[in-house]
Amino acid sequence: MVKREFRLENEYPYNRSGPVRWIISHLWRYPLLPLAGILGAILNNLGYSYRQIYIGQGFDLITASGWRASQLLMLALGVLGAAALQGVTGLIRNFAIEFLAQRIERDARDELYVSQLGKSQTFHGRQRIGDVMARATNDVRTLNLMFSPGLMLILDSVMAVVVPIVLIGRLEWRLLLVPSVFLVLLVLTVADYNRRLKPVSLAEREQFGAMNAGLAEAIAGIEVVKANAQEKHEWMKFARDARLFRDIFVQEGEIEARYLPMLVFSVAWAAGFLHAMFLWWRTDLLTLGQVITFMGLLGTLRYPTFISIFSFNLVQLGVAGAERILRMINTETELDENEAGVARPIRGEVVFENVSFAYNGKPVLKNVSFTARPGETIAIVGQTGSGKTTLTRLINRIFDVNEGRVLVDGVDVRDWNLEALRSQISTIEQDIFLFSRSLAENIAFGCAGASQEAIERAAGEAQAHEFIAGFKDGYATEIGERGVTLSGGQRQRIAIARAFLTNPRILILDDSTSAIDSATEDQIQRAMRRISRQRTTFIITHRLSQIRWADRILVLRRGELVDQGTHEELMERCADYRRIFARYD
Repeated sequence: MVKREFRLENEYPYNRSGPVRWIISHLWRYPLLPLAGILGAILNNLGYSYRQIYIGQGFDLITASGWRASQLLMLALGVLGAAALQGVTGLIRNFAIEFLAQRIERDARDELYVSQLGKSQTFHGRQRIGDVMARATNDVRTLNLMFSPGLMLILDSVMAVVVPIVLIGRLEWRLLLVPSVFLVLLVLTVADYNRRLKPVSLAEREQFGAMNAGLAEAIAGIEVVKANAQEKHEWMKFARDARLFRDIFVQEGEIEARYLPMLVFSVAWAAGFLHAMFLWWRTDLLTLGQVITFMGLLGTLRYPTFISIFSFNLVQLGVAGAERILRMINTETELDENEAGVARPIRGEVVFENVSFAYNGKPVLKNVSFTARPGETIAIVGQTGSGKTTLTRLINRIFDVNEGRVLVDGVDVRDWNLEALRSQISTIEQDIFLFSRSLAENIAFGCAGASQEAIERAAGEAQAHEFIAGFKDGYATEIGERGVTLSGGQRQRIAIARAFLTNPRILILDDSTSAIDSATEDQIQRAMRRISRQRTTFIITHRLSQIRWADRILVLRRGELVDQGTHEELMERCADYRRIFARYD
């Protein structure tokens, strides 16, 4: 089982050993639908083929002497019945395959989304958002198209080959010569077509992901683009990606233009007609009506020959999309949810024992040791790049240590159940992320089912109630993506209210009041001091007013803990702290 930070209890056990096996495991989750599709395709082609047989019999009837109108009427009714059978079974086939395609698209998208929720922060930090979105939308959509119309047409094509050839054999076995040769040539030419098409289909999906990633980055950073007058540069970059995408499509078109199966069919059709006429003229083995029946059945083979030019392309695109999706799903995260781990209320003691951590091989923290007792407020100071944020991310296992241990209540964080650990730790960062939902939903994000009274109380403590009440819709106000309709200070207060509402046992504040004015900050700090007495709090800040009221201050320099103590103690003995203090002052 792939390591993940999160998984659902009732996840379906798909076979993820390869894209084709993965697709088949999705397919057989609904076994009745493919069976209905196969049965519908068989009966549909039987209906069509028997129309050709009845037409041939009718031709023999009207060219013979002594025929009766009732006989012709019965054949006409037979044609009508075969057409009705073809129409009804065609609907059954289409319904079954289309329903299957929609379910597979839904299930694949759910599976990919759950796997993304289970990936570590390290994994997500390496991904381009646009490429992830391309896999979750366009690549998953290709699975739908692979089944409907792709595999549906291929299934119908197979039956359009098997059923007519079986009926031709029953009509006169000597007539199987040309269809058999054609079938061998069809398999060879289609296999060669697919061989040449497969790498192009995969390149098409990869280039679409790259193009989409570049577009997403440019739109997400549109403010930076405009501020630096880089619109033309970004346009040229996107145009280059779009041209590469176009070139792959042109290459695909060139492969399709040299599609040999249609030429093979045309030659086989002519050869079949010549063979049938020879048998009728020289051997008397066939009637003229049977020649007409044979040509009708042989003509049925044109459908699978023609349809394979794009049905196999849809399948190739679907397999290529599945390969990209599966590659992301199968990527193991560095962390595991540890479902059987410790799950109990946290008191709040945090101990670092000789902790070292490197990111992508670059050392970030070196041999850090300290103890934070329950209810203490710990301030972390240091110059940019000294490892302050990384240190706090080791507590809730956003990252895992390379050496040493991080203990929460005497238990290594790696031995905790991940959900139990993180649900009792709340982090407020400078770069606040808010969802495109109502303000009330954003505040209650980490506390599902919170009452309106509790939401408003938390907003009041975070000094957010006043500006929220000033909106026309109050707490029901919908905010834009990432909270773009709010100011930086408003976003931070919403995040602080969210943390107050979740009532965590460990609270991490990473420069969380940087965008708030001094008067508002004083009010929020009073609320923080009140709630901090009941929980362990880590503060990363450059605000001296927050540093001063901390119980203890950790001083970091280039990933090393150079000193710790109160403000007064550090001012006396720590030159690094004095320099930081002087700079902030």
